[in-house]
Amino acid sequence: MRIETLAIHAGGESDRETGAATPPIHMATTFRHGPGGERIAGYEYQREGNPTNDRLRTAIAAMEGAEAALTFASGMAAVSALMESLPSGARIVMPDDCYAGVRILAAEFLPERGLRVQRLDMANLDAVRAACADGVELLWVETPSNPLMKISDIAALAALAHAQGALLVCDNTFASPVLQQPLALGADVVMHSTTKYFGGHSDVLGGALAFKREDEFFAKVARRLHITGAVLAPFNAWLTLRGCRSLPARMALHCVNARGIATFLEAQPQVERVNYPGLASHPGHALASRQMRDFGGMLSVQLRGGRAAALAVAGRLLLFTNATSLGGCESLVEHRASVEGPHTTTPDNLLRLSVGLEHVDDLIDDLAQALAAV
Repeated sequence: MRIETLAIHAGGESDRETGAATPPIHMATTFRHGPGGERIAGYEYQREGNPTNDRLRTAIAAMEGAEAALTFASGMAAVSALMESLPSGARIVMPDDCYAGVRILAAEFLPERGLRVQRLDMANLDAVRAACADGVELLWVETPSNPLMKISDIAALAALAHAQGALLVCDNTFASPVLQQPLALGADVVMHSTTKYFGGHSDVLGGALAFKREDEFFAKVARRLHITGAVLAPFNAWLTLRGCRSLPARMALHCVNARGIATFLEAQPQVERVNYPGLASHPGHALASRQMRDFGGMLSVQLRGGRAAALAVAGRLLLFTNATSLGGCESLVEHRASVEGPHTTTPDNLLRLSVGLEHVDDLIDDLAQALAAV
């Protein structure tokens, strides 16, 4: 089945007991079992399994082409569980440009677990190849990256990882499975902050891992989730499952709007650079055209006037809300360097835009009036 159909029907079967056409929410924390602990209906305690969560896992696995998926209380909970399931002393190679939470995890917390991390430009295959020569257990890639929108070659990175007996894990949050399917390109695991496009309405926190194989590593991560307890609440699972149904339709409009805005911004004299893989000027455009179905709703823009100009534009926008996160129906703008704090690696003149579902002409008009002031 095509992804538009999977998004609606995977995990969305009518309720067996009532015939309800939409999935119910099972809020129970505990489930009746036999006197010897026999599981009557397959469940025992919410932390280790829940029917609503299982529906969402089925949906995510189906959309990513995975054998199995796990859901978590947040995207960072998913990242942490996966990386901390590696053996002590394991070496991880990850992007120089990536989500700040992952960067902080790598700098402050993973070394405490005995994990070694090297950050580099994952779009530079020669640099990755050289890093792998020193031994590696996991390659971590974001593509498009956050917030510079770099594009990395998933298939080539998978080949480099597998030649070393390592795993390739891809953060697919910006693209969603509608636009990009890393497992089909050779990745072993896909990570999502389901808070973003899967939820789609800025009202639910969550994370997920989709595994190409339901193997020993999957079991290890699942065990860690069960014992450490960063589980997704049933109501959050239900909201995210609801978001799955409209994901392909929403992504189509996100892409149309982002492409229109990127094209507009690229022509403005106040703009130094637009980072959007859908533009022919983007250095990763050709690669993105091969491995993505479309180019997404995320972009970043760098202003010629530096930090002052970026803050002035962000402060004058009316339809774009100054807020963290992305992937909702409403358009957001964020000065990432300010939000990331003193150890940011983001250019000071950069604004990250999460382009929503408003009419694109209204969004362009808003950007035009804000740019006019700088």
